[in-house]
Amino acid sequence: MNQPDVLQEVDLHQLKVTDAFLGEYQRLVRDVVIPYQWDALNDRIEEADPSHAIENFEIAAGRKDGEFYGMVFQDSDVAKWLEAVAWSLCQKPDAELEKTADEVIELVEAAQCEDGYLNTYFTVKEPELRWTNLAECHELYCAGHMIEAGVAFFQATGKRRLLDVVCRFADHIDSVFGPGENQIHGYPGHPEIELALMRLYEVTENPRYLNLANYFVEERGAAPHFYDSEYEKRGRTSYWNIHGPAWMVKDKAYSQAHEPLALQQTAIGHAVRFVYLMAGVAHLARLHKDEEKRQTCLRLWDNMVQKQMYITGGIGSQSSGEAFSADYDLPNDTVYAESCASIGLMMFARRMLQMEADSRFADVMERALYNTVLGGMALDGKHFFYVNPLEVHPKTLAFNHIYDHVKPVRQRWFGCACCPPNIARVLTSLGHYIYTPQPDALYVHLYVGNEMAVPVGDKTLGLKISGNYPWHEQVDITVTSPESVQHTLALRLPDWCASPRVMLNGEPCEGEIRKGYLHIKRSWQEGDRIALTLPMPVRRVYGNPLLRHVAGKVAVQRGPLVYCLEEADNGTELHNLVLPDDNEFTLIQGKGIFAHKVLIQAEGLRMMADEAEEQPLYYYDKPPVSAAPQKLIFIPWFSWANRGEGEMRIWVDAR
Repeated sequence: MNQPDVLQEVDLHQLKVTDAFLGEYQRLVRDVVIPYQWDALNDRIEEADPSHAIENFEIAAGRKDGEFYGMVFQDSDVAKWLEAVAWSLCQKPDAELEKTADEVIELVEAAQCEDGYLNTYFTVKEPELRWTNLAECHELYCAGHMIEAGVAFFQATGKRRLLDVVCRFADHIDSVFGPGENQIHGYPGHPEIELALMRLYEVTENPRYLNLANYFVEERGAAPHFYDSEYEKRGRTSYWNIHGPAWMVKDKAYSQAHEPLALQQTAIGHAVRFVYLMAGVAHLARLHKDEEKRQTCLRLWDNMVQKQMYITGGIGSQSSGEAFSADYDLPNDTVYAESCASIGLMMFARRMLQMEADSRFADVMERALYNTVLGGMALDGKHFFYVNPLEVHPKTLAFNHIYDHVKPVRQRWFGCACCPPNIARVLTSLGHYIYTPQPDALYVHLYVGNEMAVPVGDKTLGLKISGNYPWHEQVDITVTSPESVQHTLALRLPDWCASPRVMLNGEPCEGEIRKGYLHIKRSWQEGDRIALTLPMPVRRVYGNPLLRHVAGKVAVQRGPLVYCLEEADNGTELHNLVLPDDNEFTLIQGKGIFAHKVLIQAEGLRMMADEAEEQPLYYYDKPPVSAAPQKLIFIPWFSWANRGEGEMRIWVDAR
């Protein structure tokens, strides 16, 4: 088989995010989040769950005595931090930060076993049990995150040390797993290594890594089930007993291993595992031009997005298993919608866009980014959400244990801290999501302000995107190349925008619209300017009639941003507020923590009863409730819970 073509990516050294909004988030990650998380990994954050992650590596490397502490996948936090550092160094060189990262990489290398194996839990705690519990113990998941870090650090700095470490590790894994008689015929319980091996292949062009990723995908769900035979072989022991002995082994749908992927019809199981797996499958489908895998990706994408995704781009509606539920089962208050799941959704969308330039993938990617991903981190960069509810009533949370996973305010850190470093690495690598360079066109997915240069044949196309997206409707795209470049720019026309307008050098620009992108082909000259107008009226959003949790309710969206009501602006008992169907909206320029952001005001109603606490709990006749006018203030949902604890809701009663 000929080696498949490797798709060109935007070099983050050649892309500078200048966006007033997301650029500030990148600065926040650089100046606050990365140092803060470094302190967390070294257990220097007061009133936060300890991490011990760096110390685990020091013990595994023989530099310290002690016991392993933390989750079985604790190594992955270090890997994601290293990846965030790598992409941050592309934006702004930092000799001290790079030196710290080099020291961590040296430590990781010292913890690696002679045969290439690398995992501090098993090295320190149970070396004799390596590769005996793939269903539960995350060895390949941790390997995947470290591989991603190695690739990122090489691409960012040109340094091969961590890349060489992960290549040795991947070579070891390739020798252990496969169809051979003396190999393990298995696959990870928590997918991640699949997408990581694809990234490693694209950097090294070593077909071993491509073939290993394909093996893990093809083997998944085959009968007899590997998890069962593995469970019997290790004497029926379990690492996790949260939902009973061997629940991860028995509930194979939880890890998308209940049947071969080609037969699966719905997004199912642990949401993060699902999107990480599908990101790898989409990558394989593109490189191998595999139509069966492509159809699998499309089928499962459509089920997830059309029947199991929240308006915020959140996925995984139930706390039990951090998992998908049934179609159209999207509760707002008990929702899980893990931050990592929306990050994985962005990764899946990005791979789908590389395979097939269809704006529906970018629309979802944008929705996840501007709502759930941004909402996972406080505006101070030091507090985080793991779970992202669409409705919160704090007085109830303390007493009703169905809400134990829901927090009314962001937390300083977590014992299971997968989300904070994941948010950091996706925000620092944002340039990878803005564009997809293809031989026939440069696709522009996100209108994030930036300056970039991308090779086109033997020339370079330079672009500058400016504006104040997502607050203002005007986006300017200017060509900065000093020489003319013949190429096509393909601009996404967002699904939320009913009437986009495009001008080229002051004249109306028609172009050709294909799958939601306006294709403009010409010989681009320095100074050419596209003025893209994306009108952003406030829009009411209603749920499908099968969404019982939002029946009779309405949500508010402007541009890509979903808005919510918060107690700080609207008082308590938000469930008694009503947004009439015909009332108009007024835009308000935010102040304080909402400076440079747009808020929305509308005339609404508050349903109320005098001395309600003295009234009966139920009525046979119409209750003595009156409607009083009240101004409703809607804030961008991603920014809720930055003013202390209080009620919040997205879906409001409509009338």
